[in-house]
Amino acid sequence: MSRWITLFLALVLVSGCAAYATHQFDSVFGAQDTANRTGDINDEEAAFYNEQVKPILDSRCVSCHACYDAPCQLKLTAAGGIERGGSKELVYDGTRLLASSPTRLFIDAKSPDEWRTKGFHPVLNEREQSPSANLQGSLLYRAVALRKKQGDFTQPILPDSYDFSLARDQQCVSIEEYQQFERDYPNWGMPYGLPALSDNEYDVLTRWLAKGGKMPEAKPLPVKLQQQVALWESRLNGDDLKGQLVSRYIYEHLYLYSLYLGDDSSEDFRFQLVRSKTPPGEPIDRIATRRPYDSPGVDRVYYRLWADPEVKVQKNHIPMQLDEARYARWQSYFYGNDYEVTRDPGYAPEVATNPFRAFREIPAYGRYRFLLDHSQKTIMSFIKGPVCRGQVAVNVINEQFWVYFLDPEIAYNKGSADYLEDQVQNLDLPAIGSSNALSPTSWVTFSEQQKSYLSAKAALIESEVGKTIPLDLRVIWDGDGNNSNAVLTVFRHFDNASVVKGMVGQHPKTSWVIDYPLLERIHYLLVAGFDVYGNVGHQLVTRLYMDFLRMEGEMNFLLFLPKEDRESIRQYWYRGADQTIKNYIFSDYIKVDSQSQVEYSTDDRQSELYEKLRHKLAAVLDHSHDLEQSKLSANQIEALYKLQSVRGGGLVHLPNVATVLVTQQGVPLDVISLIHNKAHANISSLLDEEAARLPEEDGVTIAKGVLGDYPNVLMQVEESELVAWADQVANLKTQADYAALLDSFGIRRTHPNFWFVSDAISNLNKLDRPRESGILDYNRLENK
Repeated sequence: MSRWITLFLALVLVSGCAAYATHQFDSVFGAQDTANRTGDINDEEAAFYNEQVKPILDSRCVSCHACYDAPCQLKLTAAGGIERGGSKELVYDGTRLLASSPTRLFIDAKSPDEWRTKGFHPVLNEREQSPSANLQGSLLYRAVALRKKQGDFTQPILPDSYDFSLARDQQCVSIEEYQQFERDYPNWGMPYGLPALSDNEYDVLTRWLAKGGKMPEAKPLPVKLQQQVALWESRLNGDDLKGQLVSRYIYEHLYLYSLYLGDDSSEDFRFQLVRSKTPPGEPIDRIATRRPYDSPGVDRVYYRLWADPEVKVQKNHIPMQLDEARYARWQSYFYGNDYEVTRDPGYAPEVATNPFRAFREIPAYGRYRFLLDHSQKTIMSFIKGPVCRGQVAVNVINEQFWVYFLDPEIAYNKGSADYLEDQVQNLDLPAIGSSNALSPTSWVTFSEQQKSYLSAKAALIESEVGKTIPLDLRVIWDGDGNNSNAVLTVFRHFDNASVVKGMVGQHPKTSWVIDYPLLERIHYLLVAGFDVYGNVGHQLVTRLYMDFLRMEGEMNFLLFLPKEDRESIRQYWYRGADQTIKNYIFSDYIKVDSQSQVEYSTDDRQSELYEKLRHKLAAVLDHSHDLEQSKLSANQIEALYKLQSVRGGGLVHLPNVATVLVTQQGVPLDVISLIHNKAHANISSLLDEEAARLPEEDGVTIAKGVLGDYPNVLMQVEESELVAWADQVANLKTQADYAALLDSFGIRRTHPNFWFVSDAISNLNKLDRPRESGILDYNRLENK
């Protein structure tokens, strides 16, 4: 009872003393000091946090406060992020002329004190530890209390006083400034622009914060898992030059991954591969550099497995199981051929930024095999790494396309390996210009290098060496008959993207065929070499260079079509493109006159090629997103496929991604995703994308499960109404029609059932994909 009296008095004090001026905080509650928050946490407090508080933070807060684009850099994915607090500095800033200092959680500072010196302000009370101070001095409490005070929404669409744009002016106030913020923005409590916490959720967070917001240390690793960590760290830290170079290669490609060890019982523990100054057996002393290949500043780097304390967030979660089967494959890739590593390549920028220089002593065949083994994750790193935020970052790719790969057994003979070595000087990447590239004219240099590279590639294909490689479907990798990474589907959702296994959706306008040099450059351009804290020049040159890689992948695909068809198809892909782009695409440097050896029997050769590829890859095609895998009836599936055949018209009003909960008498049954594929005359425009839009050619893809990590709208459709829903979507004509659709089926930001639907989608997503699923991002939800 005394606890509740104390809490009640604290709440009265908060409500009655909201007028404290900034200078009064120190006089009333003492000076701010991170040391005030240090102290023991007992078992009861730890259980309360883990069992009651953390589930609320994860399900109600993390969906907006995770990763680089968390508002005010406030990451609520782990205790360390909550203790770090928030910052007024932007991570994503497309206008800065100079690169900013990185502020990566767990990397660029090790304690709250260090974060304070970097300009981060606390969101928990760091003054006197009393219930009144803990609430009055906590931004977290003040934010949820402000939203609670506002009450339920009274209108379905929120007024313009709310700003949901990604580029909005963020109000990243400290606790001393919050009183004025409450006056200026009385409706901007948390969750922002979403239904308030329930009474029970609010009560739990209030009790926790009144007691100081205590959070326990991460639970220790089980003994079996410690043994697995020791085993893998011993494997990754051999003393010989070959072992060290191979481990460096593995690290530079897997450093963003969530690594799982042991069996499924270890699902609660995920690891990241990090560089450390200290060897296995000692505490990790992480090496913090902008890029994974920057000079470590020590004589010897150790590769360690660091237990990741953050909750799973789907938009940046790249899971990989480290088991004996994978290790055996890695051994065959990197040690199956007898070769010698004669020197440490070092970390000079001209070497480290170019993987073909740094790792030239590891056979290209082994490197390609390693990347192919998990090619979805290799491509996913580009999608889920820091580059994926923002329209300019992904408007270099089409809305939907399929990706295939050259077979390493056929394509990487001695002649092609020598060709790669000969061309290494033409494979430099923009990161060689650091994070402060100031002149986009470097694009011209890279353009000339790319022309030289593709000219040599064309000559190789038409040479005696090239003629030993058949220009037919035998050269397409079939996943060795058991690897579903052999074909992927990439979807672009305006300013973000998804990559899934299989040939999802209808025949795309374009497709890529990727070989080793292309796959490696995609990684080092958009993942390892991309600095989210870099200046506008670095980001612009990165975007421009990706044009080359897209065109190269498309050109590889065209080689399998009759040579007389290639130019007309390419012209269709680049309708209305700038003449400079056309001059590049159609230049003689990159033409291949060799005829495709694929036999065709119809006039629509591109569609026929897709079906030939589907047949070739049938044994490894992933069908997890097929509607036939859902719990829907045949009649309902037929209606959804009919919707998928609609083109243009009112589809233009649809959002990029709609995540649809299908219910049966109100009980969650399944989830489907509606993906809006926006058509373009071409995608070579850097800034005026709208001018290239062709809404009359728009289409949709309907897929089982959650496809897309950033839903723009949630819907709830009764299973008995699904056919009517599909018909209503198919017959959209105006914005008013779309509003009517939302009136009937939409779960808007303001909907009283929002959190029920959100939780149901999360639960079904987890059941559907236990390892891959994670918390969805709600920063792109509409307000329509």
